[in-house]
Amino acid sequence: MSDWIDIVEGEAPLIVAFPHVGTGLADVGEGFRSPWIARRDADWWVDRLYGFAADMGATLIGTRISRSVIDLNRDPSGASLYPGQATTELCPTTTFDGEPLYAGAAPDEAEVARRRTLWFDPYHAALRAIDRLRERYDRVVLYDAHSIRSHVPRLFDGELPQFNIGTNGGMTCDPALSAAVASICAASGESHVVDGRFRGGWTTRHYGRPEQGVHAIQMELAMRGYMDEPTTPDAANWPPPFDPARAAALTAILSRIMKAVHAFALQEV
Repeated sequence: MSDWIDIVEGEAPLIVAFPHVGTGLADVGEGFRSPWIARRDADWWVDRLYGFAADMGATLIGTRISRSVIDLNRDPSGASLYPGQATTELCPTTTFDGEPLYAGAAPDEAEVARRRTLWFDPYHAALRAIDRLRERYDRVVLYDAHSIRSHVPRLFDGELPQFNIGTNGGMTCDPALSAAVASICAASGESHVVDGRFRGGWTTRHYGRPEQGVHAIQMELAMRGYMDEPTTPDAANWPPPFDPARAAALTAILSRIMKAVHAFALQEV
């Protein structure tokens, strides 16, 4: 087991990926303006929200490396996932709010290549658990789990819906899967959208091949659903600690979602 990647290997036809829960700055931390700024945009506590998925037999894959070091959910070629819209790079140079991450020079081409070899490539090699599961099942679902602050004006207007389902316009999974997930979100009474501002990152788009039995879907949660977001995050108040009781209502909805995803993979619906 690596000291920067966490894998729980399950036997169900379900993989839950957490590419952005890490906060480790590895050997590049001194280059950032501050450790706090380099860690601020993590998908805080998302792996804890979905901890129950291990009991369903899901394979869980998470990283301890900060997305500021390298974003494991970006196109390694450097192509933008959202042309014409604000986003961050494979090795980000700014925060979500557009602030510079580095005190000096940003990573050059050689450094980006080094980081890709050290972290990006092994993470995606782990996601090839898809192949192991496809040998046993006609369908495998890759569920890419994310969260983000409810208000990030540089990235989206107003308040983000609570549940943001991404399928790249229906290309990465069977419509029955996204419909099942959206139905549970709608029944919860919380806001949701399918293929809104977040249509699925590189992981969803790269691995989602429904015609080959691999169905990928991304879920981007607004953080207000499981923790109290301060109006202005700073080093003293961010992130709020994880409180299972505070997160319980959202966890219950996510549990229903994951059961539906599992049932889809088993072709029970």
